[in-house]
Amino acid sequence: MFNDKCVLITGGTGSFGQKMVKTLLERYVPKKLIVLSRDELKQSKMAQLYPDEQYDCIRFFIGDVRDGKRLLEAFRGVDYVIHAAALKQVPTAEYNPFEAIKTNVLGAQNVIQAAIEHKVKKVIALSTDKAASPINLYGATKLCSDKLFVAANSMSGMDPTIFSVVRYGNVVGSRGSVIPLFLQYRDKNYIPITNPEMTRFSITLQQGVDFVIRSLEMTRGGEIFVPKLPSYRITDMAKAIAPESKIKIIGTRPGEKRHETMIPEDEAWHTLEFKDYFVIQPNFKWWDQEDYLKHRGGKHCPEVFSYNSGDNTEWLSIEDLRKMIEKVSVENHFE
Repeated sequence: MFNDKCVLITGGTGSFGQKMVKTLLERYVPKKLIVLSRDELKQSKMAQLYPDEQYDCIRFFIGDVRDGKRLLEAFRGVDYVIHAAALKQVPTAEYNPFEAIKTNVLGAQNVIQAAIEHKVKKVIALSTDKAASPINLYGATKLCSDKLFVAANSMSGMDPTIFSVVRYGNVVGSRGSVIPLFLQYRDKNYIPITNPEMTRFSITLQQGVDFVIRSLEMTRGGEIFVPKLPSYRITDMAKAIAPESKIKIIGTRPGEKRHETMIPEDEAWHTLEFKDYFVIQPNFKWWDQEDYLKHRGGKHCPEVFSYNSGDNTEWLSIEDLRKMIEKVSVENHFE
């Protein structure tokens, strides 16, 4: 799909962006691979991993999704856009609401307009579980972003650009996630936990990248793709990392959910279930649900249904978590 094509990744120097670049270079031969971000230091470090003489397809663009004019320059000749740029720290968004809106909402609008202007073939945007029934500003901005990308399929005109969304939860091992945090506390003989009943879905960075690529291949335009994932209890994660350490309950943080929800009940009526993923369908007249089912298989979800980490049918044991931690620690060089 990406051979001899031009691919652009917004937020390309983040955890996801770096893993996506590595994966695309290992599996495909892109004509051009554009890494767009606003962090020149990260770009400089990343460029050292991909020297020009060996990776002549990579281009590093300094730019911000808030800057619509810069995106119009960057999107020229691009075939596929993977939109990963976001302000995603919940406390940061709560304290800096205007900045979160500029990046996550207005930035999404700029990506859409630049993609339509330059007739990009497909755009896929990364969402979050926090966009499902949001209780914090970050989740609210990402819900708004999701709505923009789904609705953008009605704006493309005669040469339609296809827009879709991938929604999954916290990535195991990414910057700011629970594994590196707990590892920091292992030598202090206690692990801080906000709520002992808390559960989370488990997805690694590589699994997230693979699912985005797969969704980009499958999309017809307007879908929100949700992977089926195992869950884990946050207390089990603490025991897997530091079995001898005590657990210290510090209280739920503002904007934090007890369980990750990726499909709320309000969206179940237009959600389709497949073997290893769900598709939340767009609510537009041009979308033919039965045709989608006929060509893809799957089934309608029950009207009274939600997909959340607390009610999941598949769970990771403490031993499963230990194996995952070892693998992720080696991949991400935590220790």
